[in-house]
Amino acid sequence: MQIAFLDQAAHPYLQQALAAAGHTVTDLCTRDRAYILSVLKDFDGLMIRSRLNIDRELLDACGPDFKFVARWGVGTDHIDLDYARARGITVFNSPEGSKHTVAEHTVGMLLMLLNHLGRADRQIRAGGWIRRGNVGKELGSLTVGLIGYGNMGQMTARRLVGFGCRVLAHDKFREDYGDEYAEAVSLATLQEQADVVSLHLFLEGNHYYVNEDWINAFAKPFYLINTARGLAVNTEDLVAALQQGRVLGAALDVHEYEEQSFVHLEPGELPAPFQYLRESEQTVLTPHIAGWSEEAEEGHARTLFAKITAAFA
Repeated sequence: MQIAFLDQAAHPYLQQALAAAGHTVTDLCTRDRAYILSVLKDFDGLMIRSRLNIDRELLDACGPDFKFVARWGVGTDHIDLDYARARGITVFNSPEGSKHTVAEHTVGMLLMLLNHLGRADRQIRAGGWIRRGNVGKELGSLTVGLIGYGNMGQMTARRLVGFGCRVLAHDKFREDYGDEYAEAVSLATLQEQADVVSLHLFLEGNHYYVNEDWINAFAKPFYLINTARGLAVNTEDLVAALQQGRVLGAALDVHEYEEQSFVHLEPGELPAPFQYLRESEQTVLTPHIAGWSEEAEEGHARTLFAKITAAFA
């Protein structure tokens, strides 16, 4: 097959493996959208990350026998999945590649939040020595609710069980998914019992999943972790809940105000709710890096090669 790389692969394995399997790989990473549209008819598949929207216009520029779009990473919200499906185009992504990395990042952010590690570090650097004010809470004493129980949710549950947590999982897209690491429950049960909630869901169908009504349905104040998608959380509603004590703290790797993956507004342009999160002592923030590690980059490459090979052997 003729395969175009529209984004730079973070690990050489995918390109090397495709070439070794007899496919022709063309690097279009530095080409603009207009040029890419003009040559897509010559290709059978694309490898992308986040540089371009894979919309109807781009898919229409592909030839009648075009086969696949391979998305290096997890999110597919910049791909017109319905139109690709209508065209008979297969869309691959590679959540398996970063499932361990995301799980470790999730637990790391939670530990920072519960033990005030970021705040204590900043205080000592500024010359302070505050002990009683930074007393933490043991993770193992808490019930953690996972929203979404796919690759990321399952790996997170395995790590939480090692701390002694009780783990609940709710996944509206799956059936019979409870296992030795997490108990499958209804959303109502999770909202009644959880002390911590960690999001592991796709954006499709989940825009503003976390909102005022959703938060108010919880029986007790809780901690919120989001390593999934920024737009799954209504930031204004989250800030109000933090101010009112209905959310005890939030650890966010992804943010509503990302223009697209890894593209951020300038500090002077930040909306007020996000500025509040930046200044709050109740938050831990990272720049959309939960899925990034040396191991994950190779993992994405191997996952995509395996999926492409299995589908078009």
